[in-house]
Amino acid sequence: MRLVWQFLAVMAITVVCSVATKAVDGHPWPTLALGLLTAVLTVLVYGWVVRRTEHRAVTETAREGAVPAILRGLVIGLVWFGAVIANIAFLGGYHVHGIDSPSGAAGLFGFMAAAAVTEEVLYRGVLFRIVEERWGTWIALALTGLLFGGVHLLNPNASAWGAVAIAVEAGGALAAAYAATRNLWVPIGLHFGWNFAAAGIFGTEVSGNDTPPGLLDATTSGSPLVTGGDFGPEGSVYAVVFGALVTIAFLWLARRRGTLVPLGGRRSGRLADVATLPR
Repeated sequence: MRLVWQFLAVMAITVVCSVATKAVDGHPWPTLALGLLTAVLTVLVYGWVVRRTEHRAVTETAREGAVPAILRGLVIGLVWFGAVIANIAFLGGYHVHGIDSPSGAAGLFGFMAAAAVTEEVLYRGVLFRIVEERWGTWIALALTGLLFGGVHLLNPNASAWGAVAIAVEAGGALAAAYAATRNLWVPIGLHFGWNFAAAGIFGTEVSGNDTPPGLLDATTSGSPLVTGGDFGPEGSVYAVVFGALVTIAFLWLARRRGTLVPLGGRRSGRLADVATLPR
């Protein structure tokens, strides 16, 4: 039942703030403010409901070390997406036509902050963490990765390949980042860095969502296997390959730190030494 209560509590914030964001009709500055408010409220509500249902300190969203952890994830996300775009551009598939909308980029900053926090709290903080406790890291990674990819089939320009790509590159890398660090800040920074780089900086489509304009006025052309087509660069084979490498790196780090939960899980609900791990 704790999974149900935690999921419902976070979803309530997500739904309310989503309705409020739609009400401002894409105006960038209100979107920025609402996005940041959503991110803060989501973390606070998650901490509250976990304390109420699990009667423990919520170490995965502890304030100590939060900023450096977010920045580490942010840098990885920016570099990761930058590498994807660089490879697409090298093959002539990405074209910049000029500056598009700096104010739009500000709105996307808030929107992507809200998306990164709510999705990481739901999928890694609630679902992955609780499934991992019962059945171990590998099963939790596979199940939540498939679910994370599957929900992207609901997007306007979704495709089966895009959902598979998201499951592999994002579902894998973000869950592995949590498994290695045992905090939500690194996955949040990673998720935000990737999404904001895609839409806010490079002006590309994000997960087939008809993303509004960002900083650069840019287009992609060529093989969908390279560019991701209407789904955006997340559907590029480069995104999948680099995402798999990020996943492997985090899983290697988790194995080295001893934070992988074996098959069968741990009924205690958390690793005893998680608070003392380097992050």
